[in-house]
Amino acid sequence: MTLAVIYALFLLYAVLRLFRRPAETEADYIVAGRRLTLPAFVATMVSSWYGGILGVGEYAWSYGVSNWLVFGAPYYLYAILFAVYLARRARRSEVLTLPELLHRRYGRTPALLGAITIFVMTVPAAYVLMLGVLVEMATGWPLWVGVTLGAVLSLSYVLRGGLRAIVGTDMVQFALMFLGFAVLVPVCVAKFGGWTFLREALPTTHLEWSGGRGFQAVAVWYVIAASTLVEPAFYQRCYAARDGKTAQRGLFISIGFWILFDFLTTTAGLYARAVLPDLDQPLAAFPRLAAEVLPPIWRGLFMTGLLATIMSTVDSYAFVAAITGGRDVWARLRGGEDETVSLRASRLALPLVGVLSIVLALWSGSVIELWHHLGSVGTPVLLLPVLTAHGSRRPDGPRVAWSMVLAATVSLIWLILGRGGPWLGVEAIFPGLAVSALVLLPSGRRVR
Repeated sequence: MTLAVIYALFLLYAVLRLFRRPAETEADYIVAGRRLTLPAFVATMVSSWYGGILGVGEYAWSYGVSNWLVFGAPYYLYAILFAVYLARRARRSEVLTLPELLHRRYGRTPALLGAITIFVMTVPAAYVLMLGVLVEMATGWPLWVGVTLGAVLSLSYVLRGGLRAIVGTDMVQFALMFLGFAVLVPVCVAKFGGWTFLREALPTTHLEWSGGRGFQAVAVWYVIAASTLVEPAFYQRCYAARDGKTAQRGLFISIGFWILFDFLTTTAGLYARAVLPDLDQPLAAFPRLAAEVLPPIWRGLFMTGLLATIMSTVDSYAFVAAITGGRDVWARLRGGEDETVSLRASRLALPLVGVLSIVLALWSGSVIELWHHLGSVGTPVLLLPVLTAHGSRRPDGPRVAWSMVLAATVSLIWLILGRGGPWLGVEAIFPGLAVSALVLLPSGRRVR
């Protein structure tokens, strides 16, 4: 608890001292003046894209090594594709946000539809829920108190400093997230034994590639992971990089760190199931394991690392949602192109995003379900329009708008009919993508 308080005081210092001068231009606020160096780029990419740490623990405790095949391998694959084909192009585009790119390529309506979709997908309810659970476990306070406190603490320093503040705190959060698991996993190995212990203590399905869930339950995440290609945080960091080379190299280095971290977290999840087979709340797998095996000082370090990991994503996604909702939706609907108005709208939207995140977090019971449902609807809407925006052949704006509306409608109805799961044996994301492809791919004009 003491270490967590020290960490909270550091964030308070960041608010009052490091970022006492608010960003005054959109470029400074949204993309840190396009000055991110390679170390800063890697630190903010690695930490901000891994806030779902308790959800990873939930899945690894429930389904074993398939955690790596669900939340690891597919995301590496698409991150590699992004680095190879999109990172340099994104930096060369000189836009500030993904909806702005859609506006330049297709016009106002597709840009607004894309912005609304991105807003819904980036409201960090799942991550705020994890913060609440973590605070509840550490203090015994009610969940709503933990959710509210975590959201306020995560967003306070972003309001003034924007992306500069996020990157500054991510440098510390990057170190803490690795340090915690670098302590936990070796202690588990030393205390309980290695592979032989796990093989004997785990259910047999936990060592199967699908975790006993079957092909489609794993395969659907390889489609949901395609959302990486339209991941707003990826684009924002690439827009903020010093140059295209920094963005591309930074992504490749980040993938290496994600692989290492996934090895640590999946291993910890296996130990959590082996040591705590009767755990009543799988979302708490990692904190409960730490409480079981670590002495107090190291337990505090681990819990602080979890806190930092989650907060690094809460601030990042809340920031993207606020920029999208304030600048790309509200300000543009009012017809305003004035930078001062857009910047004010983005700042005003941030507290509203925080409130919405708290409400959704308390309403939802599962991090995995939030990821699944939002990815199943949002990915079909954005994937092909964004990818074709980078290509030499592009459909016209009205066709893109229709593809977005139809893909969202089909995916959402399919999800409802399946009550959150497959309907007619098919996951909702597949018909949504099929509709988008049928509308967009037969068309396209060549552009220079």
